[in-house]
Amino acid sequence: MPGQAPDRPIGRIVILGGGTAGWMAAAALSRVLGRHGPSITLIESEAIGTIGVGEATIPPIQAFNALLGIDEREFVRETRGSFKLGIEFVDWRRTGHRYFHPFGTYGHDFGPIPFEAVWQRLAQAGRAEPLDAYALATLAARANRFTTPRPGNTPLGHIGYAYHFDAGLYARFLRRLAEGQGVVRHEGRVARVERRDDGLIDAIALEDGTRIAGDLFIDCSGFRALLLGETLGVGFEDWGHWLPNDRAIAVPSARSGPLTPYTRSAAHGAGWQWRIPLQHRTGNGIVYASAHLSDDEATARLLAGLDGQPMGEPRPLRFRTGRRTRFWEGNCIALGLAGGFLEPLESTSIHLIQVGIARLLEMLPTMAFASADQRRYNRLMVEEYADIRDFIILHFHATERDDTDYWRHLRTMALPETLQDRIDSYRATGRIYREGEALFTKTSWLAVMDGQGLVPRGFDPVALAMPMDEAAARLAHIATVTRKSLELMPDHDAFRRQQGYGI
Repeated sequence: MPGQAPDRPIGRIVILGGGTAGWMAAAALSRVLGRHGPSITLIESEAIGTIGVGEATIPPIQAFNALLGIDEREFVRETRGSFKLGIEFVDWRRTGHRYFHPFGTYGHDFGPIPFEAVWQRLAQAGRAEPLDAYALATLAARANRFTTPRPGNTPLGHIGYAYHFDAGLYARFLRRLAEGQGVVRHEGRVARVERRDDGLIDAIALEDGTRIAGDLFIDCSGFRALLLGETLGVGFEDWGHWLPNDRAIAVPSARSGPLTPYTRSAAHGAGWQWRIPLQHRTGNGIVYASAHLSDDEATARLLAGLDGQPMGEPRPLRFRTGRRTRFWEGNCIALGLAGGFLEPLESTSIHLIQVGIARLLEMLPTMAFASADQRRYNRLMVEEYADIRDFIILHFHATERDDTDYWRHLRTMALPETLQDRIDSYRATGRIYREGEALFTKTSWLAVMDGQGLVPRGFDPVALAMPMDEAAARLAHIATVTRKSLELMPDHDAFRRQQGYGI
């Protein structure tokens, strides 16, 4: 407005779109900024609905829930949730093969000598057990056991876990929190977006005539990206040449059998299928490339693979894998699907929303909307998406499968240089690394590289600093302690009931 100092604090935040992204933003911003901060208004339409198929998460969501002051037991009960120790991958390396990507760690480092360096050296000498023996999360998942971390310097004190939950119930849960913290919700559909003379967004006009003005606008409008894409013209970088899946079909089914503490991803000839266990149902879906599998064939494959009766009609989704060229433009920031989409293979969708919110709070703008902050925000988000993109591509590329044109293309395609460098380094020495604050740890990269069948020619020479017999004894001790720790863990379903996490 004329006469305002450019560094004046923003007074009005407008969030377009509800669902998981919108209500996560509303709940976090209202919690951190408080009632004396800017007003927060969320616009959504019940008629439009949300995607809401993402029901699996990764461990950083614990930090987000803690920021909101959420009680874990209440959260799991209200969202009909279960616990998640990692992801089981079936038929990815080759048909009939399976491996596990665990949360937490494999063993532990030996001072400056990484665990994986010692393990690679001994494995090549035939003196180490398979990688799974050193990960409590893997052993527990296969035995259907779970516990939250316990005090003490044992594997039980370092359990990494996340959740499965009903995404619709999570959004409803967050809405109650946000509205209790002063967020105002407006029901309605957008008629037009009004812009100021300087090109920034001024207001959103609804079909019922309501006009909602704001200083900062957060675009949570889904794939359409009504504000960042359609209004401000920010382009989209398509990654379909690396990740060709462009369709998904989701359907819930009746719960069958024990409540398993892990997500399952099973590859098929043109994509993969997910299975996510909740207290009241099982979430199922099939992800595929429409160039290699028809919608009817995908639906039939999905329904044939259910382990319980379907509880609704299969719901089709279409998407493009990639991201906006910028996430913050002017006075608008995109979160969730409005910013980009990486297929849900490693349950990263909610995490990317969480990261976007955290970066926004770190760089909360003034009315000046400093270009330096925008450049830094965009750079960090671009790096976050690229790191996750590379990790997902790894699953599809490092495979022995050549049974369909789909897999033959993926295993022979040219890779992003950043991923090719990782693979080349691992093949030479078994060395893995984590760049800065990137999401995926060395545990994750090691799990997938080993699980997908990459075999190093040598090992990290730093492992030579430990004598072979001492290294073998240390690894044997870790495996023994890990197995004994498993014996102290209760059944997953029994733990959940006994500790008050649900019926």
